[in-house]
Amino acid sequence: MCDVLQIARSTFYYEAKETAEEDDVTEAVVDIFHKNRNAYGARKLKVKLQECAMVVSRRRIGRIMKEQGLVSTYTVAQYKPHKAACNEEATANTLNRDFNQTEAKRFFVSDLSYVKVQNRWHYLCVLVDLFNREIIGHSAGPHKDATLISRAFASVKGDTRQIQWFHTDQGSEFKNQRMDELLKTFDIGRSLNMKGCPYDNAVAEVSFKIIETEFVNQMAFESLRHLELELYDYVNWFNGHRIHGTLGYLTPVQYRVAASKKVV
Repeated sequence: MCDVLQIARSTFYYEAKETAEEDDVTEAVVDIFHKNRNAYGARKLKVKLQECAMVVSRRRIGRIMKEQGLVSTYTVAQYKPHKAACNEEATANTLNRDFNQTEAKRFFVSDLSYVKVQNRWHYLCVLVDLFNREIIGHSAGPHKDATLISRAFASVKGDTRQIQWFHTDQGSEFKNQRMDELLKTFDIGRSLNMKGCPYDNAVAEVSFKIIETEFVNQMAFESLRHLELELYDYVNWFNGHRIHGTLGYLTPVQYRVAASKKVV
């Protein structure tokens, strides 16, 4: 029959089989993807595979993700140049968009975000260290006020007096007597956005975009306690397990530890 059809006998007996290596890579990609809250794209999956001694191209990872129906929830917020108006506050914009800090606890940035709990709006507050993008304080509650922010400061581990500057937008929850007293107690300097210019607090804005995409939009919260427990778990993953492109694909904790060894 092969002679009649003019094909080689080897073609007739050939059976296409997926190699074991392909199976191993696919299994690793799926495992890493799901263990990291479905947040990683091909770029970060490539880094995590290298940690497992697997050298895989981004194109191949992308193909595997498409075959397995893996779609990352991670979305990068993009910022366009914006000409800011003058800051009408007496408090200056000390940060001045210098987001690449080389010293831990020099500049903390913060913002608030909304989340539904049993069809009622609740709020999240996080404090982010610009040095390594680590969430060093967080809180959740039913009210958008200074109490929420004070509770985030209360969750900070270590000596709060080591914080040098606190930068936020000009929201009323950040600009009030209670916040002034808190910052004065710990001798923390104050820095504010220019009026109507969210780009002055871009890292906090991006951090909340990530939190909303990877955490808030992925869950249904039954109670405030449920939200607090899940937020605690997410922050632990964010700091200790989630790799960041801006940190050379290290986690915030890895980056901090590596920096401390260099100093020593």
